[in-house]
Amino acid sequence: MGRQELLLLLLLFLRPGHGDPLDSYVNTQGASLITFTRKQLPAASIAECAAKCEEETTFTCRSFQYHSKEQHCVVMGDNSKSAPVLRMRDVVLYEKRIYLSECKTGNGRRYRGTVSQTRNGVACQKWRDRSPHVPKYSPTSHPLEGLEENYCRNPDNDAEGPWCYTTDPATRFDYCTIPECEEECMHCSGENYEGTISRTKSGLECQAWDSQTPHAHGYIPAKFPSKNLKMNYCRNPDGEPSPWCFTTNPNKRWELCDIPRCTTPPPSTGPTYQCLKGRGESYVGKVAVTLSGHTCQRWSEQTPHKHNRTPENFPCKNLEENYCRNPDGESAPWCFTTNSEVRWEHCKIPSCDSSQVPPEQAEATGSRGAERGG
Repeated sequence: MGRQELLLLLLLFLRPGHGDPLDSYVNTQGASLITFTRKQLPAASIAECAAKCEEETTFTCRSFQYHSKEQHCVVMGDNSKSAPVLRMRDVVLYEKRIYLSECKTGNGRRYRGTVSQTRNGVACQKWRDRSPHVPKYSPTSHPLEGLEENYCRNPDNDAEGPWCYTTDPATRFDYCTIPECEEECMHCSGENYEGTISRTKSGLECQAWDSQTPHAHGYIPAKFPSKNLKMNYCRNPDGEPSPWCFTTNPNKRWELCDIPRCTTPPPSTGPTYQCLKGRGESYVGKVAVTLSGHTCQRWSEQTPHKHNRTPENFPCKNLEENYCRNPDGESAPWCFTTNSEVRWEHCKIPSCDSSQVPPEQAEATGSRGAERGG
């Protein structure tokens, strides 16, 4: 290779905006998929395995896993949305973000999610089917448009967004309701915001997440791979009212960022429960008494305790009345109490796995700190 060609290559990789190819994947340490749509290939590195996933033609490669010990690369047609995941040592699972995402960017031309009904609730016709409607767009005629199953897509670059042929003989096609991706705006409290704003509300520049100066902290990108802690961009890894960052000002540890709200409805958060499942983040029952018997303070009120866990700050957390909730990733649902001497306590919520009658009171406590620690 000549000097001029080497220079061109160097410029190619140094040009602004040229990112790491692995940025388009979500990685999970110690995880393996159970799937029959797979192919094992030799690869000397993770980057080489990613390249093999991109080159795969016998099926759509949605993920790959790399066995560091044996240097095995397995490219797969499934991801964690469509296949079970097992724990496995010395394996890293990489899943393409585009196939995990249930949101759209722009007009949704690249949307590859699994919504399969129209905005009016009519089931979509499979793209390969010819009944009740003979399609103009099919997997055969447009193989690069992701026309799988009956998922909403935008193969013709329609300005209104993803659509599908419908199973209603009287309606040939209709548009689908796909929320915006959180790149330029945020849904809910911005837990999934992936934009590039890097200044706080007061205009302070953000400290890079992989830096420990001027503020030491525990939010190391390698420890929180699913939180997308890139560069010094505002993020919300811990259930604050909006994305935030540590600042480059030694006198100001951290501050919230001003992220605009998306105009489309937020993505579905999945099922909700009247009982305790996991940490109770999906609990929407009506227990309103703490473990030691204190009545809960209403989330919309600021007496006797001032707080920022309000329905306005956490619009997707079902902070109704004074019911016990878990808006910020605590170990269980909790509430501020009406006792001025006890700021907050956990609540006793019946387990979804238990057949016991819901007890609404019992024991114990804590104190919600105001400062963010490491």
